[in-house]
Amino acid sequence: MRVILIGGDETVYFLARQLRKKGKHITIINKNELECQILVKQTEATIIHGNGTDHQTLEDAGARQADVVLALTPHDQDNLVACQIAKKLFGVPRTIAIVNDPENEEVFEKLGVDHAFSATKVIGMMIEQRAAFDDIKRLMPVGEGEVHFADIELDRESPAIGKRMMDLNFSRDTLVACIIRDGEVIIPRGSNQLQVGDHVLIISKPGKHDKDIALLTGEEV
Repeated sequence: MRVILIGGDETVYFLARQLRKKGKHITIINKNELECQILVKQTEATIIHGNGTDHQTLEDAGARQADVVLALTPHDQDNLVACQIAKKLFGVPRTIAIVNDPENEEVFEKLGVDHAFSATKVIGMMIEQRAAFDDIKRLMPVGEGEVHFADIELDRESPAIGKRMMDLNFSRDTLVACIIRDGEVIIPRGSNQLQVGDHVLIISKPGKHDKDIALLTGEEV
């Protein structure tokens, strides 16, 4: 897979390093000459000194052969333009942009960017989730977001306490992987009753985990 990264901060460096470890061919476009010199020494990526919004620079970076373009500069307008040029002029299959203003996320997608995300919005959601659901110790997407894994500790307020597994109406695509009780791993059966302090590990598809977590915590995510 050929990936073009546009930008030059630490995020670009660490992302390039991670992707190279997975065998991806990485090209970085950076308009700061000094940062380019540093990136040449620190990464195994191909470094192009130039502006990611310039079609010739994208051409030189191999945009015609690229599978993905990620625009990660601190300027939303530059990220939008870079993705639009990559998509429309070079036919890049997938474009991804960071948006510094959360309100631009929807705008970017309407204007043709395949995936736009706001770091500010993501962090805000994580803080809200942590504050509202201290009993959810881990909730994370895996498999490129196709599966969610959650470890939920049940307290006395949980509506699931005392109920058998067969009495809980989990989504069809959800799997209760195990119950951890006093350090012991229990492979769940329909007759197992949930108790205070149980850790319930569930695996679910996107769009399903909110409902299933609510069954265990009594609160909407």
